[in-house]
Amino acid sequence: MDPIPAPARLWLLATGHFLPRCLHVLSELGVADHVGDEPIGVAALAQRSGCDAPTLARMLRLLETAGLFQQVGDGWAHTELSRHLRSDHPQSMRAFARMIGGPIQWAAAGELASAAQTGQAAVKRVVPGGMWDYFKDHPDDARVFDAAMTSKSFAEIAALLPSFDFSPYARIADIGGGRGHVLAAILEATPSATGILFDLPRVVAGAAPAPRMQVQGGDFFHDELPRADAYIVSQVLHDWADDDAVAILRAVRRSAQPHSHLLVIEQVLPTTTGPHPAKVLDVVMLALTGGRERTANEYAALFQAGGFRLDRVVPTAGPTSVLVGMAG
Repeated sequence: MDPIPAPARLWLLATGHFLPRCLHVLSELGVADHVGDEPIGVAALAQRSGCDAPTLARMLRLLETAGLFQQVGDGWAHTELSRHLRSDHPQSMRAFARMIGGPIQWAAAGELASAAQTGQAAVKRVVPGGMWDYFKDHPDDARVFDAAMTSKSFAEIAALLPSFDFSPYARIADIGGGRGHVLAAILEATPSATGILFDLPRVVAGAAPAPRMQVQGGDFFHDELPRADAYIVSQVLHDWADDDAVAILRAVRRSAQPHSHLLVIEQVLPTTTGPHPAKVLDVVMLALTGGRERTANEYAALFQAGGFRLDRVVPTAGPTSVLVGMAG
């Protein structure tokens, strides 16, 4: 028998958004950066992070229930989880927590009722042009978003490289590849390959130079894509509804050779019950972009409409998989 009565469980679910909101706020304020290897008193922590000490203690107490920070005597210390909120952690998630709790993202989550009624992206109730137009006019928020995508890419790289062999491909194009962190890591692990990073000009302008990697600015809806043996499309298709996703795949197909492979890196939505990160991400996409997560069968249909055949799905050590498509 469940020890928590149903009304109490529903109460916890209905108020559950306050815990992640505390995570967003303390990530924005950089609280984790001021917690070192030894416990720190809440008064000193509050002073360093610009917080009110009693209020900070209350938020930390709630976050501790989720394994974020831990009270040690009269002070607060890191857990393995909260260390990932430090800006200097090699797999820092601070920027992602800041981004997901940012003004437009939080406001869009509050408009999910409109999405439920219309099927349209909730963000359009906040900004009619959507999130991408918002970032054009809010460069500070755009920088936080870019940093979040960069930090997320490091976790993706750690899961991807041990799981998929890129050595068969002499030339690899990363379409919508952001600052190029994923492609640079693949090229470092695959000395025989060269690569080309393709994304919007303002995005690739911030790409760090990497050996054997070229950079090409452009728009995959309008511009010709580079020729390559393999095309990486990582965490891109889920940003778009089916018609736009098919348009992206058709753009890849127009430049692909008969032997080229399409390597779509996404979370695959399971058809089973139970928790899965893709089920959360699916609603995040509904709120923020109008995109969606997809099952393997839905990706197969998307590939076919885009001119490819889904050959296999290769799981990685993380929540993402590599969906391998052959030119059809």
